[in-house]
Amino acid sequence: MWRREAGTVVLRVAPPAEQVTAPFAITAGLHVPRVPTEWAPHSHARHELVWVRGGTLTSRVQDRVFTVSEGYGLWMPGGVVHGGRATAGAKFYAAFFDPDRAPFTFEEPGAVAMTPLLESLLTHLSRTDLDAEARERAESVVFDVLQPSQHQFVLQLPGDPRIDAIAEALLDDPADCRSLEEWARWLGISDRTITRAFRHATGLSFAQWRQVLRVHRALMLLSEGLDVTTVSETLGYAQPSTFIASFRRVMGTTPGAFFDTAEGAPAHVRNPVSPVHDS
Repeated sequence: MWRREAGTVVLRVAPPAEQVTAPFAITAGLHVPRVPTEWAPHSHARHELVWVRGGTLTSRVQDRVFTVSEGYGLWMPGGVVHGGRATAGAKFYAAFFDPDRAPFTFEEPGAVAMTPLLESLLTHLSRTDLDAEARERAESVVFDVLQPSQHQFVLQLPGDPRIDAIAEALLDDPADCRSLEEWARWLGISDRTITRAFRHATGLSFAQWRQVLRVHRALMLLSEGLDVTTVSETLGYAQPSTFIASFRRVMGTTPGAFFDTAEGAPAHVRNPVSPVHDS
């Protein structure tokens, strides 16, 4: 994924048990990593829904990178191998779903809209003093309101040996502004080969793919409290207005509007992740 931050703690997750023996259909909890935290590739027998407040969560699943910030969660089906990373200080929530008792199946990883109702219900289910009837009522509402988000924050990696070095270099430094021609000279291939390879592997042109990658990185930086001008400079944009236009093309809205309102919340409810303002 992205270049690992200094001080990142890497955690190993034990292999899943052969049988799922969860006492409830849904179990939930909270963890606050004091430093940047990375989970090595692993899988769970149960389905998992993770989300954060006051930070960003990134997950690598084979040749895809998912990035979700406040207002969104990431659904990970049981048995899918994935790695993850959370920014320092983010409140990291996780809910696990018994696959035999969940009345739905999301077969692919994807973003979920963490509406205030859904988040409140899952927080409620993290309590240990609920009786069986109260828990069953809350779980049934969760099953009703849990839905995939209209926004799917996924970056498709090429998985093509001809251009993988470009993807790795840009993941390490999204501000790398080398042109298509300069990348071609660096790799010793034609720029047309790069163009065709990116289009075939990701469905995007090289320029579009780099734009999406930078927006993924921008979500992380903005959620950590950096202002738009600083993020613009960090990602290699000449002007903040150019970065804002790029963000809008990918996300359908400006950085300020995106972080002002979490999906599913009323427009007047501010997302408290960070004071992001367009400039």
